[in-house]
Amino acid sequence: MGARLFHELQRLIIHMGNSFFWSFERMETSGGIRASLAGRYASALFDLARDERQIESVSASLDTVKAALAESRDLKALTTSPLVNRESAAKAIAATADSLGLDPLTGRFLGVLAKNGRLAQLDAVIRTFARLAAQHRGETTAEVTSAFPLNDDQLAALKANLKARGGNDVAIDAKVDPAILGGIVVRLGSRMIDASIKTKLNNLAYAMKG
Repeated sequence: MGARLFHELQRLIIHMGNSFFWSFERMETSGGIRASLAGRYASALFDLARDERQIESVSASLDTVKAALAESRDLKALTTSPLVNRESAAKAIAATADSLGLDPLTGRFLGVLAKNGRLAQLDAVIRTFARLAAQHRGETTAEVTSAFPLNDDQLAALKANLKARGGNDVAIDAKVDPAILGGIVVRLGSRMIDASIKTKLNNLAYAMKG
């Protein structure tokens, strides 16, 4: 599966070079990001991290939290279950921050989310912070959706090819969605190419109706 997906990535990049590239565009303006609830929390955290020169340490901590959310059902339940009261959530989050070795700023921020009953926004906050950090570094964020997780080599190859085609540094926001069945979907700004098996099957079904 890994080798086949890697070749699909390479084929997709070649196709992009012929029909998809363009000038890079930002995913969202700062004003657009701040319009959502998660965006306001992420922006507040980013502003603090920037002022304290802690953007990279906070980014690393949020990556750790993102990985933990993907691996731990208990942590995922803690952040999404309406049955967990705020006090219990705050205590559990504090313990989690310590066990994961998060930086103090991120730990305090997660405590605020818990006390405000906003842990359900955590996934969106992490993604939005990553976009703000990428913009701060002068990078463009590409949303990449695959049916199976991409490994480090595949992500590095995709990032390098996107940069080579567009001329800008690229941050990859990788998501897994089994519903696309296979293949890959890449979105950059307002542009998107959909090479998922689900879309191919839908297009085939539509063509057969004709």
